[in-house]
Amino acid sequence: MAEDRASDRAGQARRAAILRHIGAHGRARVNELAELFGATPQTIRRDLALLAEAGEVTRFHGGAALLAGVEYLDFERRLEIATPEKQAIARAAARLVPDRSTLFLNAGTTTAFAARELGSRMRLTVIVDSVFLANELRGAPMVELIVPPGRVRAADGAILGAEAVEFLRRFRPDLALIGAAAISADGALLDFDLEEAAMVRAMIARARRVILCADSAKFGRGAPVELGRLGDVQTLVTDEGCPDALAELCRAEGVELIVAGRT
Repeated sequence: MAEDRASDRAGQARRAAILRHIGAHGRARVNELAELFGATPQTIRRDLALLAEAGEVTRFHGGAALLAGVEYLDFERRLEIATPEKQAIARAAARLVPDRSTLFLNAGTTTAFAARELGSRMRLTVIVDSVFLANELRGAPMVELIVPPGRVRAADGAILGAEAVEFLRRFRPDLALIGAAAISADGALLDFDLEEAAMVRAMIARARRVILCADSAKFGRGAPVELGRLGDVQTLVTDEGCPDALAELCRAEGVELIVAGRT
């Protein structure tokens, strides 16, 4: 009995520490946690399953991440979550953008990394819906930058409102690089904000090719607003944690899947 209670306390303490670690980093992999806490991968998987059942984290293939509410974190903090994965995705997505093309670039952390990649080497016309992204690109000598009118959201600089949506509808760009807060198991692309979803829907409707940039932890998560379907995009760029279920969904929907880091 005493040993069981001690084991239970140790497990609770370890899970609390795991949760703090994921909270600080946004996500973590099983092998990383096993090494960090001196536990077997099987024990860590059980810990993550319990944390997921308690609504503390969401599971992805090989690890766990903060729940969807992480999207409400400060934008600068979100830039620090899954940074290597987002940078790899951004590099892979930038390689898909031809020189001298016109594109929409949607507000988000992964697309912010993409903006840095594009601005350093491309002759482009870029329509952004974010003053943060505009600031990333404004000094790029070969980029013509276009920003719609609208209300600026203080949390992350996203530009919102009916006037901004109508402005986007005036364009017919070659590409749209977009993000999503979550991808549901049935292929819905989800977000938290109704106005932001309206901006992305306008981009999807007007661009000739749509590239979705989303790290693998977004799959299976939840958010209240549907902005589109996976089948609305032509290409998904994600990271090496891509679960088999997401790859199968892409095959079923005829969506090109690019796993950053494998090519």
